[in-house]
Amino acid sequence: MADPVAAENADAPDGEEAALELLERGTLEVEGRLVDASNATLFCTVRGGGAEANCVYKPIAGERPLWDFPTGTLAGREVAAYAVSKAAGWNVVPPTVMRDGPFGPGMCQLWIDLDPAADLVALSRRSDHAGLREMAVFDAVVNNADRKIGHLLPVADGHLYGCDHGVCFSEDYKLRTVLWQWRGKKLPPRSLDAARRLADELDGGPLAHELSAHLTAAEVVATRERVDLLVKRNVHPYPPEDWPAIPWPPV
Repeated sequence: MADPVAAENADAPDGEEAALELLERGTLEVEGRLVDASNATLFCTVRGGGAEANCVYKPIAGERPLWDFPTGTLAGREVAAYAVSKAAGWNVVPPTVMRDGPFGPGMCQLWIDLDPAADLVALSRRSDHAGLREMAVFDAVVNNADRKIGHLLPVADGHLYGCDHGVCFSEDYKLRTVLWQWRGKKLPPRSLDAARRLADELDGGPLAHELSAHLTAAEVVATRERVDLLVKRNVHPYPPEDWPAIPWPPV
């Protein structure tokens, strides 16, 4: 397993817990805005305790209202996605916290520097990449409605992260992704084991409590039901019949 903070972020603290501590308590300085993002997404430097790292800060005040997700909930969904990734042992979501910032409460996530040699389009089409396949299972668990190619974050050591998980955890089946190459195929043993761990964590365990801080009770129940279905059927899900299967634009 790759170090979940091995992100080419040269000044990042050593270890995941140290990164979380810095993200939660460090001083945020806004360096600029990522203009391609649909919601306010600010590139920042966070400093504290002699450590420093780059991060992304998405204030709740900068979220664009959506017809199918309650207003002001996207940042919390990003934090919930990190909690699921960590509990399962997938580590596909960079360290992410909810905190106050220059523009009010919001999500703060460790910045990931991409492998400059990576071809994201080619990567998204691979069927032999274990990390990519785990991401597909993760997306099924969180019901990701927007897994685009540009949300894949491969780093130089071979680990794969993903970002932009604000439109996850709907009660309705809304899985929309570019990663359908394993549909109907059996889950890898490692992914099945991770799903079983999640089922235990969601059955009154600490993950259920953590998710309840960011999701409705019904959304937490729906997450447990999706995990139970994955374990029972032991296959990657098929695309929904009444919902676009691929996000647009896919990149």
